[in-house]
Amino acid sequence: MSLTISIDAMGGDHGPKVVIPAALLALKSQPDVNLILVGDKDVIKEHLQQLNEEDNERLIIHHASQSVAMDESPALALRGKKDSSMRVAINLVKDGTAAACVSAGNTGALMATARFVLKTLPGIERPAIVSALPTVKGHTYVLDLGANIDSSAEHLVQFAVMGSVLAELIDGIDQPTVGLLNIGEEEIKGNERVKEAARLLKQTDLNYQGFVEGDGLYAGEVDVLVCDGFVGNIALKASEGVIHMIRHFLRQSFGRNIFTKLAGLIASPVLKHFRDELDPRAYNGANFIGLQGIVIKSHGGTDEIGFANAINIAIIEAEHDVPSKISKHLEALLEEGKVA
Repeated sequence: MSLTISIDAMGGDHGPKVVIPAALLALKSQPDVNLILVGDKDVIKEHLQQLNEEDNERLIIHHASQSVAMDESPALALRGKKDSSMRVAINLVKDGTAAACVSAGNTGALMATARFVLKTLPGIERPAIVSALPTVKGHTYVLDLGANIDSSAEHLVQFAVMGSVLAELIDGIDQPTVGLLNIGEEEIKGNERVKEAARLLKQTDLNYQGFVEGDGLYAGEVDVLVCDGFVGNIALKASEGVIHMIRHFLRQSFGRNIFTKLAGLIASPVLKHFRDELDPRAYNGANFIGLQGIVIKSHGGTDEIGFANAINIAIIEAEHDVPSKISKHLEALLEEGKVA
């Protein structure tokens, strides 16, 4: 059975220059998928012609007369850009034309528009941004990564439910382990909101393991790690900064003189493996989880490999019908009175 994904072709730092080659790259690995490129039809056609792909039957062009700038106010984008490539791509999910939407555009505008058009699932007050981050044991789903800078204990429990269902569906994990990101593992540590979330999580049927400190994130201590968006976004950006710093010092160290350059040449297979393991492009694509539809946010500055990975994530989540499964799980917990 074929699947259709809508793509915001104008979003991100690079727009069609990256999005269209990424779409073609994704199609090569997904023979049963069609893509709708949403945006200025003349611009899209021009890029397709340059790539000799103007007659590709698996690419559909859907014109949108507006686009949302990366620094544009989410409120203004929502009210004044009803024919933006972002809004139209999400509308295609709403009306069932597409199974999911992918955009590298303005995060705030994308979240505001997606929430307005698709609405949240019953029992979910706020959607969250979730992504798989690499660990020494594989990866951990972390949420929220920036959608909600001030979340209540009840919201954190809802995030835990959504993350647990996602890990179960995508990775096939029976009873995924769940932890709360905190400043210590002891029960007395943390603010009142985190302590209350821990109390509530113990009452659910989730496989709650307790608090996890920051250094436990990349140790892979749990399958799902929960925090509010303020903490999660800082942790994510700090991690990206550490990776860039390590790469900088490795290049600097191996480039000092002829001997270190020779050592670098000998170590190049190891360094390549290290680079691939920590390549942000391999983990690009965050889910706006909790909506009545699938919206995947790509990093705005990624290249075509990274954006293609975001498309692949959208395909996987559409195949697993993630929103419906989360809704059913949450409904069961609500009936049992295990979540508020």
